[in-house]
Amino acid sequence: MDLFEYNARENMAGDAPLADRMRPRTLEEFIGQAEAVGEGSLIRQAIATQRLFSMVLWGPPGCGKTTLARLIARASQARFVEFSAVLSGVKDIRQVIQEARQQRDHHHRRTLLFVDEIHRFNKAQQDAFLHHVETGLITLIGATTENPSFEVIPALLSRCRVVVLKPHCPETLAEIIKTALADTEKGLGTLDYGIAPEALDFLVAIADGDARTALNNLEMAVALRTGQSDRAPQSGRLCLQLADLERVLQKKALRYDKAGEEHFNLISALHKSLRGSDPDAALYWLARMLAAGEDPRYIARRMVRFASEDIGIADPQALTTALNGIEAFRFLGTPEGELALAQVAVYLATAPKSNAVYTAYKNAQDAVRRHGTLPVPMHIRNAPTELMKDLGYGADYRYAHDYDDAFVVQSYLPREIRNHRYYQPTERGYEKTVKRLLDRWRSLTRESRSTHNRPGPEDP
Repeated sequence: MDLFEYNARENMAGDAPLADRMRPRTLEEFIGQAEAVGEGSLIRQAIATQRLFSMVLWGPPGCGKTTLARLIARASQARFVEFSAVLSGVKDIRQVIQEARQQRDHHHRRTLLFVDEIHRFNKAQQDAFLHHVETGLITLIGATTENPSFEVIPALLSRCRVVVLKPHCPETLAEIIKTALADTEKGLGTLDYGIAPEALDFLVAIADGDARTALNNLEMAVALRTGQSDRAPQSGRLCLQLADLERVLQKKALRYDKAGEEHFNLISALHKSLRGSDPDAALYWLARMLAAGEDPRYIARRMVRFASEDIGIADPQALTTALNGIEAFRFLGTPEGELALAQVAVYLATAPKSNAVYTAYKNAQDAVRRHGTLPVPMHIRNAPTELMKDLGYGADYRYAHDYDDAFVVQSYLPREIRNHRYYQPTERGYEKTVKRLLDRWRSLTRESRSTHNRPGPEDP
């Protein structure tokens, strides 16, 4: 029995947590992630043609990374080996490689290696996979919650395809919860439970896209309610109520008014009040959310985001103030720390506004998608070795501090996009000063270009 078969049998035993028991056994049972595993997706085609490829599954907790890896292994009938980067080292990798070679040579069976939290492997540990992934001895599936561009070494990343998994949307989370309540084999169906609409909404909202959290919370609520006699008036079934979930999670539902406004409507109201420079409205919505039991840290995080998205360089102190507000709240706690959040809200509401940084970054992201990985111009490449210097790395680079005002006309973008301008500052706040500097530097750049018929690699 291999590890996948062992885990599957253990999950059916009934004593595993609900979130583990409810793992789908086929891709058809998999709920959500249509872009990654839906009909016509690359993974579906790879399984159908039995041409698996190494991949890195990148997504937040509870989005289905481990489940998907197991489903791929089962559908492909490959030998499945799973271990965590937290507990394993190079010695374990070598053992897996040796066993994979034996399986291939003696049983003609492929090995699919699943490495959870692959970002926790250091460079040497990741290097140990390279040759064997490239030769096809193992098919590697790594799972990570961190950006693989920063956490997986380029050589390994180039041999894998990155599959992005997103947090579950409210609709798929609700479907997962209802499926668990109805499933008589793996879920809670034999207990004949229903769930009130407001309780379902609360359970979905509190899980924040994490299916494991949603199922764990559901299991706790059912365990608390089992044996009580309250029934839904028409069906006669046991029915989970909002109060059951509030009691289990020790957190009040966000009852914002009699009309039952949703959580996201309130944070939207706060954000738009800040953007609209209305400190009174910002304080009101802040107080409403805190009174309803919203997590103050969530509000603080949103205000940090606001400082960059809607203020940016117009007031560089906005981001610092927002971060200081988080630290003050952590130090003081509730209720004393709430005043720090109120101070941040007033500061952000009254600060000069600009979304120029936000827009510039979106434009830069779009350029990366459209143009791909353009080569770094030779004159601004790093040249730590003599060989790289001989190849022209860093040649003709102009050190800005050697020039007046620490500015020199020089191109820093790839030649294909050297004329692109992503950041366009406004005339508001400190950004007005930044605009004046940029206008001057860009004017000097244009003048320099007009005097060159054939600009060199260091020219704009």
